[in-house]
Amino acid sequence: MGTRLNIVSVAIKNIRRKVIRSVLLLLAVTVVTGTIFSATLFISSMRNALRIGTNRLGADVLVVPDKYESEARSALLSGKPESFYMDRSVLDKVKKVEGVKSVSAQLFIKPTNFTCCFNVNTFLVAFNPKTDFTVSPWLANHLGKPLKGNEIIVGRLVPVAVGDTIPFYGTSFKVKGIMEATGMDFFDRSVFMTMNAAYSMAGESQSRAIQPISINRNQISAVLVKDAAGYSPDRVAIKIESAIPGIKAIASGKVISTVRNQLAGLLKGIVAASFIIWVLALLMMGFAFYMIVNERQRELGLMMAMGAKKRHIFGLIMNEAIWISLPGGILGLAVGSALLYLFKDMLRNSMKLPYLLPGAQTLAELVVGAVVFAVLTGILSSLIPAAMASRMEPYEAVRKGE
Repeated sequence: MGTRLNIVSVAIKNIRRKVIRSVLLLLAVTVVTGTIFSATLFISSMRNALRIGTNRLGADVLVVPDKYESEARSALLSGKPESFYMDRSVLDKVKKVEGVKSVSAQLFIKPTNFTCCFNVNTFLVAFNPKTDFTVSPWLANHLGKPLKGNEIIVGRLVPVAVGDTIPFYGTSFKVKGIMEATGMDFFDRSVFMTMNAAYSMAGESQSRAIQPISINRNQISAVLVKDAAGYSPDRVAIKIESAIPGIKAIASGKVISTVRNQLAGLLKGIVAASFIIWVLALLMMGFAFYMIVNERQRELGLMMAMGAKKRHIFGLIMNEAIWISLPGGILGLAVGSALLYLFKDMLRNSMKLPYLLPGAQTLAELVVGAVVFAVLTGILSSLIPAAMASRMEPYEAVRKGE
C-alpha cells in the first residue's frame, strides 16, 4: 500500500513539474470528453422527448385535410401553430373504416395574441372530453375531473400559473393545470380547451375580438385514430385514405420514424467526428507520453537501480495519465454541459426536433460513462510508452539519459 501511495505522489509531482505540457494534455481530454458527452446527451434528450411525446399523443393515425399534411407534421413535431379545417362528417366516415377501434376529433387554432400585452408562440388545441385519449388521461390522473366551461390546461412552456385568467379572441379562460414537460412543443406550448369552449369563443369573437375568428361547429382540424387489434397503423392509414377522398392519413409511427432516421443520420455524423477527434487525441497524448519517457530515461533508470520494479515504473506512467485524464474528463463534462445548455435551443430549432433531458438515472449513467471514457483515453494513450519505460535496463536508461 505504501509503495502505491509513493507512486501516486511521484506521479502528481511530475505532473506539476511540467505544468504547460500537463495542461495541454488535460485540455485534449477535455475536448474529447466534452464533445462526446454533449453529443450523446443531445441525442438521448431527443430520443427521450420522442418516447414521451408519442406516449402522450396516444394516436396511431392522424387524419387531416389533404392539402395540410406538411402543416400537420410541423404542428405535431415542432408545435408550430397552424389553423386548418375540414368537415365534421369526416369523423363519422373514419369511424366506419375497417381496422379503426376509436376516434376523437381535435380543433387547431392559431391565436392572434396571447394576452393584451405580448405575443408568444402558443397553439390552441380543442378536444372532445367524451372521446379524447390525448389530454383526458392527464386530467383524470392530475385533476380528477374534466374541464368545464372556459377552463383550460396548458403546456409547461406557456408562461402562466394555475389560477391565472388569460384571454383568447375576446374570451377569458382560467388555467386549471400545467402539464409536465414532454420536449415536444405540440404539448409544451399548447393551450388545451374543450371543443364547446372553442366554438363558443369563435362565436363570441365576432363582437368581442379585434380580430375575430370564423369557425362553425361542423368544422374540425384533425381526427385522431386508434387502430383495432390485428391492424397496423400503416394499414389503417391506407384504408382510411382509400375510403375517404380529400384527406391524408398520417401514421404517427411514420412521423416518429422520420425523426428517428434524422437522428440516425445525425448520430452517424457525430460518431464519425467524435472518433476522429478521439484518435487524434490518442495520438497526440501517446506521442506526449513517449516524449515524457524519452526525456526522463535517466530518472527512471536511477529509480530502477535503487530497487524500483518494472511494475512500479509502468504504474508511475499510468498514474500520470490517470491524474491528467480524470480532471480533464470532469472539466469536459462541465464545458460540454455548458455549451449544450447555451446552444440546445438553436440546435433543436434549426433541426425542428423535440428535446427533453432524460431522467436522473440516465444522466448519472452518462456522467459516469464520460468520466470512465476520459480515464480510459488516458490509459490507452500511455499504455505503449509505459510498457516501453518498464522494459528499459537501468544502466542503458541512465547512460542514454545523460
